[in-house]
Amino acid sequence: MRRRHEHDKSTGFHFGNQPMLLAENLSKSFGASPALQDLNLAVAVSEIYCLLGANGAGKTTTLNIFLGFLRPDGGSVRIDGIDPAADPARARARLAYIPEQVNLYPVLSGRENLRYFAALSGTALTLDEEAGLFRRAGLDVAAADRRVDSYSKGMRQKVGIAIALAKHAKALLLDEPLSGLDPHAANEFCMQLRTLQESGVAVLMATHDLFRARELGGRIGIMKRGRLVDERDATSLTAPELEQLYLAHMQD
Repeated sequence: MRRRHEHDKSTGFHFGNQPMLLAENLSKSFGASPALQDLNLAVAVSEIYCLLGANGAGKTTTLNIFLGFLRPDGGSVRIDGIDPAADPARARARLAYIPEQVNLYPVLSGRENLRYFAALSGTALTLDEEAGLFRRAGLDVAAADRRVDSYSKGMRQKVGIAIALAKHAKALLLDEPLSGLDPHAANEFCMQLRTLQESGVAVLMATHDLFRARELGGRIGIMKRGRLVDERDATSLTAPELEQLYLAHMQD
């Protein structure tokens, strides 16, 4: 069941409970080019938040700052109250990340990849636990013993979800995870995100897919030139209304 929170529409922040992911007055520039400008963003426990925006809007930069790959020029981020710049190990222990192309070891099987990445986070898995994780992630257990270089993109993403489940991640960051997936694989992936959401995981997903954003998102944020220019409850918009809203912002 999704938790209820008071919501300040001016900032997008939730009050009453500490957000799992929080960005406050975030700014970042690359040379003279601003990538983020005073970004305020919060994602609660058991929430799927979808970030929309054109290429270069700042979506990936936002994710990279949460991951600790980049340091902000101004403002701050918190993951379960932890600053990833000050304490990257503790912050990353709470995170799982699935990029557009999931980076796994191609000569290893799905099971071997799961076992390896779980061990990196200090988790030793039994065969039964591995099988259970693959079932929860939607990957056929028989396929888990095949080399990853034989996998489709959707199968690689399922291994990524199994890894996130194994490390008991509290937050999941996704960067264009639906790009290149056929409709069936996209449906399966979205079902797995719902499962993670129901288990209490906070999900922040950068995407170009307006249809899936409306279908999945508790809230939808629209970014342009490093700013969050709009934020809406996904249930308050029809698909045509979201498309019109997005296009209107892109034309401003």
